[in-house]
Amino acid sequence: MLLLALDTATPAVTVALHDGTDVVASSSQVDARRHGELLLPAVDRVLAEAGTRLDAVTGIVVGIGPGPYTGLRVGLMTADTFGLALGVPVHGLCTLDGLAYASDLDVPFVVATDARRKEVYWARYADSRTRVTDPAVDRPAEIADAVAGLPAVGAGALLYPDTFPQAHEPEHVSAAALASLAAEKLAAGGELPAPRPLYLRRPDAQVPKNYKVVTPK
Repeated sequence: MLLLALDTATPAVTVALHDGTDVVASSSQVDARRHGELLLPAVDRVLAEAGTRLDAVTGIVVGIGPGPYTGLRVGLMTADTFGLALGVPVHGLCTLDGLAYASDLDVPFVVATDARRKEVYWARYADSRTRVTDPAVDRPAEIADAVAGLPAVGAGALLYPDTFPQAHEPEHVSAAALASLAAEKLAAGGELPAPRPLYLRRPDAQVPKNYKVVTPK
């Protein structure tokens, strides 16, 4: 097994390689505006650090969000392209699950990432491997009762201490955590879902109302 994992659903552009036993190389850079520019060089850097080639990869793992449309699609399209070119399976994992796994918490807690527009993407967990609610997008004040008294991880939790007073790191997802979680599930005989994006809301950029198409005569 040699899994290449990547995620662009948050401001972190993160890539890792997992050999079925451990993470052998990883790279993470935080830059919300340069996902497309940073992702492929990060893949090259991780492969070089591991001393291997892309054609040695046996599977792709990609974070499916939730996240903003523009950033999220960079990772998803790259993962699909690698899968088609290499003829290997592409597995999708919820980005929030990667953050939960990296937290290593064994008590109920919340993962919340920054959804912009003064909202968070969030879900509740029984422990670092068990999500108990579907991912959702809400304003922090609207979920205060649902998360009251629970520890929280993620950039969204750190942004809103009034709602998440017990917030702490990890702030952003790491591909190393996604790869480790995927390897654990696959080794146990589990099936990972296809990489279907969790957008949860419409993209920020939209066609204006009453838009008129002008065609040449």
